[in-house]
Amino acid sequence: MVVFQNTRSNFLRVKCLDCGNQQIVFDRAASTVQCIICGKTLVKPKGGKSQITAQIVEVLD
Repeated sequence: MVVFQNTRSNFLRVKCLDCGNQQIVFDRAASTVQCIICGKTLVKPKGGKSQITAQIVEVLD
């Protein structure tokens, strides 16, 4: 029997505060994520939950 545990991590749709671009990021990212339009840092890794420096628009399941 295989039992799946609930994960505490999510994908997030975030909006860049500089240019308004929306992209999907992982809330426990292992590397820095930058906006693909303007290059602003959206997510910084922190050894667990990442620091989100953008506006969270939606939590995706």
